[in-house]
Amino acid sequence: MESAHATHVVVGISGGVDSAVAAALLKDQGLQVTGLFMKNWEEDDDVAYCGAAEDLAVAETVCAQLGVRLHTVNFSHEYWERVFAVFLREYRAGRTPNPDVLCNKEIKFREFLDYAEHLGADAIATGHYARRETRGGLPTLYKGADQEKDQSYFLYSISREALSKTLFPLGGLPKPEVRERARDLGLHNSERKDSTGICFIGERRFKDFLARYLPNEPGRIETPEGASVGKHDGLWFYTLGQRQGLDIGGPGEAWYVSGKDIARNVLEVVQGHDHPALMCKRLRAIEPEWLTGDLPSTPLTCNAKTRYRQDDQSCVVKQASHDTIDIEFNVPLRAATPGQALVLYHEDRVLGGGTIDQIDYPIDE
Repeated sequence: MESAHATHVVVGISGGVDSAVAAALLKDQGLQVTGLFMKNWEEDDDVAYCGAAEDLAVAETVCAQLGVRLHTVNFSHEYWERVFAVFLREYRAGRTPNPDVLCNKEIKFREFLDYAEHLGADAIATGHYARRETRGGLPTLYKGADQEKDQSYFLYSISREALSKTLFPLGGLPKPEVRERARDLGLHNSERKDSTGICFIGERRFKDFLARYLPNEPGRIETPEGASVGKHDGLWFYTLGQRQGLDIGGPGEAWYVSGKDIARNVLEVVQGHDHPALMCKRLRAIEPEWLTGDLPSTPLTCNAKTRYRQDDQSCVVKQASHDTIDIEFNVPLRAATPGQALVLYHEDRVLGGGTIDQIDYPIDE
């Protein structure tokens, strides 16, 4: 972590142990540290699925323990307009979006950064498990040292300007050590469970949440041969490779979602975890972001992830422009999903990425 040029850092304090320890580590370096609690969701204040009130109470307690002043800000309008509205639009189009990626780009590393600068800060910090270094005068993003917790996948789309003003104090630490440091400091949240999933969904079933905003549109479930094997409640309730919730009986192997025919409102399924219809060799991503600055020369041999916690997949970038990225995998990849993030790496360095748009897109040699 680099902090030589920062003197006043605003840390995003969530109420979790990671952001609290991040603030403590920065204080240990002698920096002026201010905390900022962001409220990004208001729909369920009466039900408190997100637990925002509890999170704020914990954030206030740990900041008091650390001697850090805590500010609060409400970004719920910005979140709704620039993250959640896109989330719903993508589902309506039959894709499976990743709101965490969009939230980082639009809220945590844009609105948060702007607000921190308004508070007089020259840098921001978060509890993400990722590393930032400066190479050749440019900020570069790397995987976190703890490969089990690495969150670089969610950060590929933040701007280089934002990255240059961001510190990741936990980037070089394993999670157990972070917990241990919180215990040593006697922090109120040292044993608090890590948050998982998307905040605005919380602990409820994803399908139940989505049904509040996208109505049921029942249709047929069919095999590639056109045989009807069941009914679905709406295409947006399913994602490629999904097994659960299909309610298809009969003999043979388990059924998996292999595609969506939007025009006919038909959910396509196949039997077998590794059915050829679930495998892809090529894909095209759109809306590319390159943390390297310039477009890469192609062909480019590198690694890719198409979902969080996936092992690196060897691939070749066949074509890269300001609009699209075409890649070919060395080994067919299972259940790559339109709407999800494609993130490219050279060893531990994040090169950039985009949003998966088309699977097995024909690539011109």
